[in-house]
Amino acid sequence: MNSAYSADEKDTPFGFVARLRSVIAIPFFIIVLVIASTVAITLFILSAGALKNELIRHVGRFMGMSMLMMLGVRLNIHYGDHDIHQQAVYIVNHSSTLDLFIIISLGLPRIRYVAKYELQFNPFFFMMGRLTGQIFINRGNSAASVSELQKAYNRVRKQGLSVLVAPEGSRKHEMPVGTFKKGAFRIAQDLQLPVVPVFIEGAAELCPGDALLSRSGTVNVWFGKPVSFVDSDEEEFNRKINDLRNTYISWSNKGYTETRIEA
Repeated sequence: MNSAYSADEKDTPFGFVARLRSVIAIPFFIIVLVIASTVAITLFILSAGALKNELIRHVGRFMGMSMLMMLGVRLNIHYGDHDIHQQAVYIVNHSSTLDLFIIISLGLPRIRYVAKYELQFNPFFFMMGRLTGQIFINRGNSAASVSELQKAYNRVRKQGLSVLVAPEGSRKHEMPVGTFKKGAFRIAQDLQLPVVPVFIEGAAELCPGDALLSRSGTVNVWFGKPVSFVDSDEEEFNRKINDLRNTYISWSNKGYTETRIEA
């Protein structure tokens, strides 16, 4: 596997500098979040909502890159042949606390994130999420989830938006890649959009635990070949999900390759 650390190095204790960075990172994140929220709300009001997509893209990228820089993490983004301006449903592997900052650092235009309902318990995430039209799903309430998705579908179609989902649902799962839930792929099928796999390589090695404790190093993000779920019957639908997960497992074990996933 191509990663910033070998198997032995991943198990070594975090050094003093890494621990110091992590201690500073928490108040730093709060300060960045307050500043970014203030700027975003002000510009949102002054523009009557016209700058919503630009605020999500650029303010989000500023927040994410600021945190990664504070933690000593360098981010390399490999878009490959993918045109990020084309509408799509992006899926991404999720195994590290760093993933949140990495995802919002990608600079995807006209993007909305599917997130768990509980994130709204944080007042800043609630305010920013609602202000920018993110999609919060309550997995414990099917009726509410369906209702929220239907509203989101209308916005996505009307505004030509893209959607990003972590199909594993949580970073706490079997390693290296958890079971893929079907929700992301149903969204792509319903909206008739391609699924674009995005592979985060190296984050789990730098920041393997639940806390924001990270070694410095490099994370690579790779955009893979799109996969269509349009007009797939149930058997083909399930096969494509399984093929995608197996490809992520292969990437996690051997490093990213340009293996073409059959569409």
